[in-house]
Amino acid sequence: MAYTSTEQQDHQVEKPKRYRFQDYLSEFVYGGIDGSISTFAVVAGASGAELGSAVIIILGFANLFADGLSMSVGSYLSSKAAQDNYEKHKRQEHWEVTHTPEEERAEIQDIYRSMGFKGELLEQVTDQITANHNRWVEVMMKEELGMIKETRHPLAIGAATLVSFIGIGLIPLLSYVYYYIIQTAPTHAFGIAGLLTSLAFIVVGWLKASVTQTSHLRAIGETLLLGGIAAALAYWVGDVLEKIIR
Repeated sequence: MAYTSTEQQDHQVEKPKRYRFQDYLSEFVYGGIDGSISTFAVVAGASGAELGSAVIIILGFANLFADGLSMSVGSYLSSKAAQDNYEKHKRQEHWEVTHTPEEERAEIQDIYRSMGFKGELLEQVTDQITANHNRWVEVMMKEELGMIKETRHPLAIGAATLVSFIGIGLIPLLSYVYYYIIQTAPTHAFGIAGLLTSLAFIVVGWLKASVTQTSHLRAIGETLLLGGIAAALAYWVGDVLEKIIR
């Protein structure tokens, strides 16, 4: 069967998508921010309460994996729900295009008329779109419902969030793990953890600016400020509770 050039494009087999790090940069950034801030808050609170390094390591890793898994599952379920919702509306649009084509054609005309198309040009655009069932549905999904299909797999989105959360969230614990391994009193562990976490905040802030297309200095400053506030509050709460309980 011969196709026109336009129809050939509509019937081309879609090439397998190659996922890149950039495709998951937003998940990496927000997972990293949450992981580093929440873990350092735990470290700061435990340090304020003057808990031992073994306790800090236990609390830190428990928080790291529990929160990381929770956040990744949330990302997966959210993405899956969005995709299921998209497919539900797409099935509905397929039904409407098949069973009520005149009404759907009128909706296409209304959409493009609102964009400034009129007369013969409006008719040509409408004819071109409605000439192909799948293209017709895709236009209705985007222009009428404002829905665009998420091409990334929900599992990949959840995995990217988990890897980022744990990978960057591990940084505040490194100094304590080091001192525990060499069996030395963690005299400077909290200071080193603060320095390493600040560096992590800088990296994550820079990546955040890349995602949001905003000022790198502003994004870094915001990340450092919010992380610092969370850590200071956690340290203060730990210190106050330690004095009250003892």
